[in-house]
Amino acid sequence: MTTLKDLAKLLNVSISTVSKALNDSDDIGEKTKIRVKEAAELYNYTPNQMALGLKNNQTKTIGVIIPNILNHFFAKVIFGIEKAARQHSYDTIICISHEKYASEVNSLEVLTNGRVDGFIMSLASETLAKEHVNHIKTFKKADQALVLFDRVSEKITCDKIIIDDEQSLYKATQHLIKNGRQNIAFVSQITNLEIGKLPLSGYRKALKKADLPFDEQKVLKLSTSENAHQLMKGFLLSQDIDAIVSADNTSGIMLINTAKDLGFEVPKDIAVIGFGDEETSYLTYPQMSYINQNPEEIGKTATELLIQRIENETNDQHNFKTIKLSTSLALRATS
Repeated sequence: MTTLKDLAKLLNVSISTVSKALNDSDDIGEKTKIRVKEAAELYNYTPNQMALGLKNNQTKTIGVIIPNILNHFFAKVIFGIEKAARQHSYDTIICISHEKYASEVNSLEVLTNGRVDGFIMSLASETLAKEHVNHIKTFKKADQALVLFDRVSEKITCDKIIIDDEQSLYKATQHLIKNGRQNIAFVSQITNLEIGKLPLSGYRKALKKADLPFDEQKVLKLSTSENAHQLMKGFLLSQDIDAIVSADNTSGIMLINTAKDLGFEVPKDIAVIGFGDEETSYLTYPQMSYINQNPEEIGKTATELLIQRIENETNDQHNFKTIKLSTSLALRATS
C-alpha cells in the first residue's frame, strides 16, 4: 500500500504537506493540492482509517446488535443501516444476541473497548422479559452514543426508533371490520414482550369502536414456533373465526398455510393480515395482505440519528428523541 511517506518522497515535499493537501488545508496552495491528489489517485493511496481513528478519537465504525439475523425484519433493518452508514463513510460491525441476555452483554463488552463510535441495538427477548438492562446502563456511563430500535425499554435513556404498533393493528382490524368480518382473532408470538402489548391494544380498540365484543378465546399467544402449527390448528377448529390479524413477522404466513391445510378457503372463509413486506407476502398463495413496517427506513433513520450524535457530540439526555415511524397497509387477496 502507498503511504503518506511514499507520496512525500515521490513529490519531494514533506509528509505534512501531503497530509494537509489531501485534507484541503488553507495552508497549501491550489497547485500543490492538485499535484498531491493526482499522485494519490495514480498510486492508489488509501488513508489508514485505523490511524485516523486513533488521531481523531474516532473509528468511523458503528456497532449493531440484533436478536435474530434469520428474521426477515431484522435483516432488512441491517440493509438500511449498512446503506446509510456507507453513505456517511462509516463501517459496521454486526453482532447477534440470539435472543440471549448473556450474548448481548458479551457483544457490548467486546465492541465497547474502542472498536466502535456508537451502537444501534434491538434488545434480546430474554433481556426484555427479565428486565435486565443494567449492562446497558453501565455501558451508557461511558458516554457512547446509543440508538435503540423496535425492541426498546423505558428504563434506558437514549434515542429510540419505534413503530406505531398499536395504530398499525387498529387500522388492520378496522379494515377487516369494514369488509364485513365480525369474528376477528388475534395471534402473536411476542405477547411476552413489552412491545407485544401495543398490537393487542390496537386490536381491542378497533373492536370496541365497532361495538364488537372482545373475546379472550379469540386471542392466541404463542411462546415459540416449535408447536405453533398444532396450536393454530386447534385454534382454528375450536371456534368460529372469519378473520385474523397477526402481530409478528411469521404467524400470518403460518396461519394462511395452516388454514388452507385444514380445508378453509382464504380469504372467503378466513381473511388474514400479518406483518411483513412484498417479499414475504409471496410466501403464501394467495398472496398475504400485510402491515409494512418499512424496516429499511428504520435502519436508515437509526443510523443517521446515531451519526448525528457521534459527530456533533450532543449526547445530552435532555435532547434524546423517540421517533415513532408509521406503517402502511398493503392489501392483497387474503384480506
